[in-house]
Amino acid sequence: MTSSKDVAKRAGVSQSTVSRVLNTPEKVDRIKYEKVVEAMKELNYRPNSIARSLVKKQTKSIALISGPLHNPFFVETTTSIVNYSKKRGYNVNVHFENFGDNMSVYQDVLEHEVDGIILSSILYDDPIFPELQKQNIPFIMFNRKHREPGNYVEMDNVQAGRIATEHLMNLNHTNIVCVGGPSSMTTFQGRYEGFRQVMEENGIEVSDHNARMTDTSEEAIREVIREILAEKDRPTAIFAATDSIAIFILDYLIQKGYSVPEDMSLIGVDNIALSSHHSFQLTTVGMMEKENLGQLAIEHLIEHIECPDSESVQETYPVQLYRRSTTRDI
Repeated sequence: MTSSKDVAKRAGVSQSTVSRVLNTPEKVDRIKYEKVVEAMKELNYRPNSIARSLVKKQTKSIALISGPLHNPFFVETTTSIVNYSKKRGYNVNVHFENFGDNMSVYQDVLEHEVDGIILSSILYDDPIFPELQKQNIPFIMFNRKHREPGNYVEMDNVQAGRIATEHLMNLNHTNIVCVGGPSSMTTFQGRYEGFRQVMEENGIEVSDHNARMTDTSEEAIREVIREILAEKDRPTAIFAATDSIAIFILDYLIQKGYSVPEDMSLIGVDNIALSSHHSFQLTTVGMMEKENLGQLAIEHLIEHIECPDSESVQETYPVQLYRRSTTRDI
């Protein structure tokens, strides 16, 4: 791991000069300052690395990188993480993913000293993963995970996709469309794979026509549904890869005068609290656990912070169907 001594050697200055650049840069000669900054960039040095290597102390702070708050799933998990952390004496610095520039979010997180990091927004090939490993900071992923092995908790996303699609098939639906998010996220990879498996097991080819992958914003989902409703052979059922997507779809269908499930059945995944609200009564697939993934993840992370020798966590939780009012037999 790169140290301030390495930076000092590369820059041709004393270690105390490096320390002043980090703590009181206004007191450092401009030329020396620029040399130190350049050396830091060349060595990929981050200030919090030396803080950990020289002084083993707790900040009682945790960084959370969360998915967007337009998805109620992330509202629920963020709330659970903050509340549990507070009970255990930790503050949570909450950061939200930025689809246009996640690297700036990661940079902000890594520049501040924290005891651990919890991520719900990591991508399958996310460059943050090797950076976190270099920093030697305890971290855990939830809901999504990276292609490389690390600590994570997730629901069984493939099984969730299978259960949702099998439920629609059991209600005699065969003209089913899956509406999901980017394949760079393992949640959508898995749920799409479950959908694909069941469709093909029933002799139905899966293509771009019946598997619509887009971003998860309300505007993008509405555009997909507009296209679906304009088709001559409209589907009889929609499998929405998250409850958030399903609620956007339900709202749009009702606005356009459609009745759910009379005109179209709809099923989601996640079993968020809103899905059981009397206004929605959304049929969905979710975990059997009472605690949400955010709660499970933060419990494991704090255990790892306080007991560094604790075992790694790679948990995939089983799921089940929650039958409500948005699906029907045809």
